[in-house]
Amino acid sequence: MKAAQSEYPILLTRQYLAPTLSRRFPSCHVNKPEKIDDDLFLVNGTLVPDSTFKNASKNYAGKDLVALKGGQVVFAKIKEAVAKEIIETGMEPLKENFKEKLSKFGVTKIELSEAKLIGFPWELVDLNSNLIEEELPNLAKYGSTGTIDDKAIIYGDRSKIHVGSKSFVEGCVVLDAKAGPIYIGDNSYIQAPSRISGPTYIGNSTTIFGAKLGGCSIGDVCRIGGEVEQTIVQGHSNKRHTGFIGHAYIGEWVNLGAGTVNSNLKNTYGDVEVVLGGRKIETNRSFIGCFIGDHVKTSIGTQIFTGKIVGLCSHLMGLVSKNVPPFTIHGKSIGIGSVELNLESAIRTQARMFARRGVEQKSENVELLKFLFKETSVERRKAGVRRKKLKL
Repeated sequence: MKAAQSEYPILLTRQYLAPTLSRRFPSCHVNKPEKIDDDLFLVNGTLVPDSTFKNASKNYAGKDLVALKGGQVVFAKIKEAVAKEIIETGMEPLKENFKEKLSKFGVTKIELSEAKLIGFPWELVDLNSNLIEEELPNLAKYGSTGTIDDKAIIYGDRSKIHVGSKSFVEGCVVLDAKAGPIYIGDNSYIQAPSRISGPTYIGNSTTIFGAKLGGCSIGDVCRIGGEVEQTIVQGHSNKRHTGFIGHAYIGEWVNLGAGTVNSNLKNTYGDVEVVLGGRKIETNRSFIGCFIGDHVKTSIGTQIFTGKIVGLCSHLMGLVSKNVPPFTIHGKSIGIGSVELNLESAIRTQARMFARRGVEQKSENVELLKFLFKETSVERRKAGVRRKKLKL
C-alpha cells in the first residue's frame, strides 16, 4: 500500500520489509504515519494503474472515499485529520478494520469492479507487454541519446526504439519494433548477434550477450544471454549463458547457470495448474513458465518443469518437477534429495554476490534473511526438506 503525497510519499508495508525499503527509497517515509501532514491518496500496491483507475480518481476529485473491489481496498482519498486518526502502521489500510474505521467517519464507499489487482505472479507476466506499450512515451520523453551502430538492423518504426545515455548497440544486432516498442536504459550494452523484439524493456547498466529477447522486462545491472521470451527479470540477476526461459518471473540477485531451462507449455497443450499455498490453482493459461524468488542459484543444466515455484535463496540442481521451498538445496534427480540450506551459508553467499556488483551488505539485509528463514521453516518441514550436512 502506498500513500502518495506531493513531496514525501509514505510507503505502508509489512513491518519486516520496512528497514530494507527505507534504505532503497530514502526519500519516502516507510511505515511512519506520524509523518502525515496533508490529505492522503492511498493506493494499493497491487493495483494496475490503467484508465479505469485514472478516470475513477478524477471523477471523485475533492471527495473523501474508498474504492473497493470485492472487499479489497483499491484506493482511498481521505482528509489529513481522518488519516491521522485511523492509520496506525504498516499494512493497516488493507485490513478489514480500516474499512470499518472509514465508515465511522462517513467516507463514501464505491465499487470499482473493473479495477485490476494483481493476485498471482503470472498476471504480471500477462500484463507486461501492454504496460511497456503504455509507459514507453513517459520513459522516452528524455530523448534517445545512446548509440546504435550503423550496421545494426532495425525493423518497424525507429521512433519506437529508445536507447539511453551512454548505451551502445553493436552492429548486426536486430531491433524489431514491428510488434511494439523497445526501451534500453542508460549505460547498457547490447552485443551482437542479439535479436530484440518489442515490446521489450531493458534497464540501466545491463549487458545483453548475443541473446534473443521478446516481450520482456529486464531490470538494472543484469547479464542476459540465450533465449528469453515473455519474461520479467528483476535487477542484479544473471542469465549469462545459453538456455531458454519463457513466461517466467525471475526475482533479484538470481544466478541461472549455463544451460538452465524452463518449460512453458505442457506436452498436452492443456491449461497449467500451479500449486500455491498447498492448493492447486487453475490458471486458465496454456503458457506458464516458472516463478523464481530472490537470491536463487541454479547449477549447469538445471531443468524446471511448467508452472513451478522456487522459493528465495534456494539452490537447484538437475530436474525440478515440484515446487521448491525457500532456503532449500534441491537435487532429487541427482540423488541428494532436498536439504535445508544453512542460514549462514545464505548470508555469506549474499555478501559475495553483492560485492561482485559493488554493493555492501547491510545489517537490514542480514536481518531480513534471518526473519524469512525462520518464517519459512514450516514450509520446508511440510515439503520433507531434511536438516543435514550436504555431501556431494
